[in-house]
Amino acid sequence: MNTWRNASLAVTAAALLTLTTACGQEQGGTSPNGQAVGNAAPAQQPAESGYGSAGGGYGSGAEKEAAEPKEAGQLAVQETKKLGKVLTDSEGFTLYRFDKDTANPPKSNCEGECAAIWPVVASGGTTAAAGTDEELLGEVTRPDGTSQLTVDGWPMYRYAKDTAPGQVNGQGVGGTWFAAAPDGKKAAKNADSEGVAEPADPAGLSVRKDPELGDIVVDGRGMTVYRFTKDSAWPMKTACTGECLKKWPVVAPMAKNAVDGVTTKGFVTFDRADGIKQQTIDCWPIYTFAGDKKPGDTNGQGVGGTWYAVSPDSKLVGAAK
Repeated sequence: MNTWRNASLAVTAAALLTLTTACGQEQGGTSPNGQAVGNAAPAQQPAESGYGSAGGGYGSGAEKEAAEPKEAGQLAVQETKKLGKVLTDSEGFTLYRFDKDTANPPKSNCEGECAAIWPVVASGGTTAAAGTDEELLGEVTRPDGTSQLTVDGWPMYRYAKDTAPGQVNGQGVGGTWFAAAPDGKKAAKNADSEGVAEPADPAGLSVRKDPELGDIVVDGRGMTVYRFTKDSAWPMKTACTGECLKKWPVVAPMAKNAVDGVTTKGFVTFDRADGIKQQTIDCWPIYTFAGDKKPGDTNGQGVGGTWYAVSPDSKLVGAAK
């Protein structure tokens, strides 16, 4: 009786071990002693589909999900040596366009996994960059019912591998993705005009003689540059954050040799607490004004008794002594 019982238990144990091992091999699980059993088949990596690699911290294959579309806020224009003028959101992240989309009529062909790598820019709450044509801004309804920002008809995206303001890691990916210029065209110099001589870059900062204010500093687009009296230069601190930046976009960092006529020698990049990088003059953070619609405007002068144009030696123009 005991012999039969022991034999029966042995057969049952063997059967359980066989089932456990088989499950382990099929599922890539573990044996009863905790050791790995079998070789789980490697996950199949999704093929490139013209929109870049499947990386960027979003998982792979079916695990990828597009992030909730995020608004751009106050658009800005960043001057770059490599690409010229690049359109950015209010946080300084580059906006991109996709060659497989269409602008007339506006249509996005980036969905699912593509939209996880190239997050959609939501259309709501967007304000045109200073000095750009507000009429170029629009929106397109995506297949999922959400609204996407368009510039001159082209749907706008960010790139998951741009992890800090000012990066343009998405430029040229797959031969179909390009940073957007302020007018919605490709920001790559001569991308649409092969064989045309390349113009020289305008200075990142220069001096313009205003009929009322005298010599004042302007950015590479000719837009007036301002300082905020509530900021401090030493230590560098800014009192313009959040909603303030929608009205007073920061001046993006630039090369020291991209300055013409500014007599002060102090040009330092300010790493703000909100992660945005900002140009300074003599350690004073500098801005433009969303209310200035074209070069030569000085609508920000004296606003609130705290915002003033900047002289070539970094002083406040027209402020009370």
